[in-house]
Amino acid sequence: MPAILESQENESSGPATLPFPPVTKSHILHCSYHYWHPKYRTITPKARLIPLTQPFLDYLRADGIVLPSDDEPQQRTEWSDTDSGVFSASDNPDADESDEEAEEDVAAEWRQVHLAIRNTIAELGGRVMPKLNWSAPKDATWINANTMDCRTPQDIYMLLKSSDFVTHDLEHAFQDCVDSPDSTLQMQDIPYHLALRKTVPNYNPSVEFRCFVRERKLLCLCQRDLNHFDFLFHMQHRLRSLVKEFFEVRLRDTFPEPSFVFDVYVPQPYDRVWLVDFNPWAPRTDPLLFSWMELLRMPAPLEPEPIGEADFVRISLNGPKPAAGAEPLGPEEEHLEEDPEGPNDDDDDDDEEADEEADEELSMPELRLVKATDPEAYSFSTPQYSAHKLPKDVVDASQSGEGLREFARDWQKILEQRIRQDVSDSEDD
Repeated sequence: MPAILESQENESSGPATLPFPPVTKSHILHCSYHYWHPKYRTITPKARLIPLTQPFLDYLRADGIVLPSDDEPQQRTEWSDTDSGVFSASDNPDADESDEEAEEDVAAEWRQVHLAIRNTIAELGGRVMPKLNWSAPKDATWINANTMDCRTPQDIYMLLKSSDFVTHDLEHAFQDCVDSPDSTLQMQDIPYHLALRKTVPNYNPSVEFRCFVRERKLLCLCQRDLNHFDFLFHMQHRLRSLVKEFFEVRLRDTFPEPSFVFDVYVPQPYDRVWLVDFNPWAPRTDPLLFSWMELLRMPAPLEPEPIGEADFVRISLNGPKPAAGAEPLGPEEEHLEEDPEGPNDDDDDDDEEADEEADEELSMPELRLVKATDPEAYSFSTPQYSAHKLPKDVVDASQSGEGLREFARDWQKILEQRIRQDVSDSEDD
């Protein structure tokens, strides 16, 4: 009896870890924007790639946010005082100090990257959305008026330096990965790029979908925006057909990995699919409305059977022949031999259509949408990432200037008290 109970507990608890195949570093690199975008640029929204230098990566990794000036740095000029009519900088001893503070250029070592970003923004119409190799700084939009839309290089720097997603790209891109048998990759081998995508006017996130591919078979897809949109339920078959055809024609045999996740956008009039991104087939990718255990165990859609010779039937156009020894039928007898109700072709056609629809349904990927009864169906104003959320005291204090000043004074007192406590503790030691 105890053994039975123990086995039941083990079955209910499920496996401790997901039965994932090893995730290789090359698999992660194949999902990098700089790797796949040149191949699929004709089916993606307009974007430009900017290679990033090591000084710029060091700037992103550095603590604090210091934004460079958008003006060209002025070259310092050495003045000579041999002629009494020429002003000498040495005549003003405070000038050097003030000039150094004012002229410090944080972008001095990566000025070319800064200029490339500024020029690309202008080339793409003045509004772009930034993305590093794998991640967009969506968790940092709180610092940019809750939007990914950037109009200046400074907007981009603030988003990148405030994002935990970008930090993960920079520091942990190969976390929990193994080397491929034919290659060994290290973090320093990653060619980091900044992707600037042109802001799409009237972008509708409700028609952006995440699609899951296992062993080159499209298993399923779901919404990326986790809110309820009633109109999606009336176009499910159309969406499934569009995405399935897009995958089979564009991605199935061209992407180097057999299992992967990709995001698509289906704008009005809902007759074309745009590729947005690739993601690894790995636990780090958010399965959204699915679970990874469900995706790993989900049966693949059936492949439609090809029509062979055995499916063709030879039909005689001369009617049935009389049996041996029987007299030929006359016109009246032939008429009497016919079915009085006539052939039931309509029923046969209906049965064939029903069978075809059933086969087509079995070969289609599952589309999962947020229903009106789901708890998260109406979370339009709820922040998706924890980084967007602030303590209640900060929110309350921000409602008025006096409240914010009072909060700042209280916070300063707490810090001073903590410093005094640390000093007294060190003296006691």
